[in-house]
Amino acid sequence: MRNNQQLIECVPNFSEGRDMDVINQITNTINSVEGVRLLHVDPGKATNRTVVTFVGAPAAVIEAAFRAIAKAGELIDMRQHRGEHPRMGATDVCPLIPIAGISLEQTVEYAKQLAKRVGEELSIPVYCYEAAQPDKSRSNLSVIRAGEYEGFFKKIKDPIWKPDFGPVEFDPKRGATVVGARDFLIAYNVNLNTTSTRRANSVAFDIREAGRVKMENEKKVLDEVGNPVIIPGTLKAVKAIGWFIKEYGIAQISMNLTNINVTPLHIAFEEACKKANERGLRVTGSELVGLVPLKSITDAGKYFLLKQNRSTGVSEKELIEIAVRSMGLDELSPFHPKEKIIEYMLEDNNTKKLVDNNLRDFANITASESPAPGGGSVAAYLGVLGVSLATMVANLSSHKKGWDQRWKEFGDQAEIGQQLKDRLLKLVDADTESFNAIMHALSLPKSTPKEKAMRNKTIQDAIKKAIEVPMEVMLISLESMSLIRAMAETGNPNSVSDAGVGALCARSAIRGAFLNVKINCAGCEDATYVKGILDKGLKIEQTAIETEQAILTIVNGKIK
Repeated sequence: MRNNQQLIECVPNFSEGRDMDVINQITNTINSVEGVRLLHVDPGKATNRTVVTFVGAPAAVIEAAFRAIAKAGELIDMRQHRGEHPRMGATDVCPLIPIAGISLEQTVEYAKQLAKRVGEELSIPVYCYEAAQPDKSRSNLSVIRAGEYEGFFKKIKDPIWKPDFGPVEFDPKRGATVVGARDFLIAYNVNLNTTSTRRANSVAFDIREAGRVKMENEKKVLDEVGNPVIIPGTLKAVKAIGWFIKEYGIAQISMNLTNINVTPLHIAFEEACKKANERGLRVTGSELVGLVPLKSITDAGKYFLLKQNRSTGVSEKELIEIAVRSMGLDELSPFHPKEKIIEYMLEDNNTKKLVDNNLRDFANITASESPAPGGGSVAAYLGVLGVSLATMVANLSSHKKGWDQRWKEFGDQAEIGQQLKDRLLKLVDADTESFNAIMHALSLPKSTPKEKAMRNKTIQDAIKKAIEVPMEVMLISLESMSLIRAMAETGNPNSVSDAGVGALCARSAIRGAFLNVKINCAGCEDATYVKGILDKGLKIEQTAIETEQAILTIVNGKIK
């Protein structure tokens, strides 16, 4: 599921920005790896450098980066390279950035894997930087790269600058490469109702971590050793400067958020608003430059809802909309989530999902002669409807007049409901996909003993997957019944019947999913596995029946 998917971004910089044939060969190598998505290619003629951005699962990203580094070393000759940007190798730098479902510490391990492989298999000297470099005296990229390509023939012989991986010999053609891991950086501009760069700079200096030099009587204040005294800004991990944008006719605070776990997007926006207001200015909106992780936007949506004492248990789409409206992300140009959010960019928009159909089309597809979608997908959707009703009751209760002291309690429950709903929505399509996998396995050739063995193994693997999907529907739907019961007991009494219908849906989802478990178990040859699954399913089904009766007793008692 997308919320649990591990994603890493890779932004290698190649020392070629003029020959598009070379650039295309490198990016084609990246595209050849299944599981990665090439997001952006930015060649620069003056710098003679191309910045490439791609995203994917960690193992796929490492493979694509390795192939790209190998191809760049094959095609680029650093002896002929000239450009304005500092550089030391054909692949000059290759940072890995955690995007979703993975920590910086885990990303460091992948960076070290890549660096080791490049050093050993390609015989390229590799230096680690940022979080991947334990020696902080050589973790800064500019310090590592000092002397550039021309100076590294001598520098690499200094024991202090022995590469972390690879030969202690500078390669004249390919140079050396720097591989590392760093936090995601968001380029973010805040719009002001002024054209003054000086005033925009004042706000930028107020908030950026580096702050400003302390001044008295228009002179720098020095400390006891003669260094300028610095007044730090209010936000950590933020770089900022003010500038005037002629295209828009406004001044902006241009920020780099270098660690969004320390200073998230919405906090940077709020602090800019506060400091601008203190200087008689007003923030009118903002803009994101490049891509942003989904969590940064949904966290912003939750933040602004909480400021209004409103439930955060709303859909992902609503969270994005409230974030865009609150920060004015669409002031200068439309904000299209599918073009700005990394996880959405990675989705396969060519594949039509069942859950993307409207109600009428979903019913028509189910009623057609096709065996899929069938009872498994419908059971999963019954679970979606059941927990959605409980989530509705939680949101109504959160906003009920006179219940102001309990809005956060119900809002938290609504957020749990949204998470369960989203998990079940994934299973609507997953059930049909698992059925299709069985059909594909049955169509495999079986002319030779080897083909027969491979076909049987593929069939059995597909059957187990087709068992596990409805089992997950059962487990999540049973989990949702706790929320449904809580809403029947403590939620808005005017909506108690909705909680009752939710219980009926959840119980039906569980019993319907169990029918699919049982029919698929009939084709499974692993008797021990089947017994364990059926025993577990029976317990879940019985618990669901008992829980449904308990909820209906509460509901009918309140209706009377």
